[in-house]
Amino acid sequence: MAGHSKWANIKRRKAKVDAQKGNLFSKLLREVMVAARQGGGNPEANFRLKLAMQKARDGNVPGDGIARAIRKGTGEGEGAGIDEVTYEAYGPGGAAILVEAFTDNRNRTAGELRYLLTRHGGSMVEAGSVSWMFKRRGFLQVDRKKYPLSEDAMLALVLESGAEDMETDEESFTVLTAPDGLVAVEHSLERGGLRAETSEIAMVPVTYLQVTGEPAAILLRLLEVLDGHDDVQKVHCNVMLQP
Repeated sequence: MAGHSKWANIKRRKAKVDAQKGNLFSKLLREVMVAARQGGGNPEANFRLKLAMQKARDGNVPGDGIARAIRKGTGEGEGAGIDEVTYEAYGPGGAAILVEAFTDNRNRTAGELRYLLTRHGGSMVEAGSVSWMFKRRGFLQVDRKKYPLSEDAMLALVLESGAEDMETDEESFTVLTAPDGLVAVEHSLERGGLRAETSEIAMVPVTYLQVTGEPAAILLRLLEVLDGHDDVQKVHCNVMLQP
């Protein structure tokens, strides 16, 4: 069940991009708004909204901003014209990439992302070309420095929580779950005294590709610029980067 974590480079990349971009609040609030539009404004009845609100709070978004985003999503304000779109692409080294975006102009966003991909050795492809290489799963990351448990002790808590798998690296334990089991697993870990630093649903690669050397460096830069685009919410890639 336990294995070496493939999430370390993803976490470092996202931390770097999040630290650089000044539009992080707007990205978090768009996720809240779209979640409310799709499933209603009650977080207890809307799992996606509950996660989006928690991420916004973790990102220090003010409570009144979150409340306004929910009102917009439920039709009490502007924002109904924003669409949720997933773009598929190949990157350097044959990397498969999924880009989740919120946009009020699909053509503009597609054109800008296509330009970024082309500039960094990638190409946009038709829907379905790479999405089959990913599976939607919940994952939580627990900081090993904050909770210095042995792998066996952590694995026991993970098994008790009902999670599907656990991966490890020097920095964190990564717990993988079914999407609809994420909240239950998180609550179980909290009862065991552990609070996850990351809790979300993501498109997880079915298998991983290794890319090294210059292609890896170019791919890393591509993923960073895609992450930094105003309309982009999440970027998923099936590569274990080893520059």
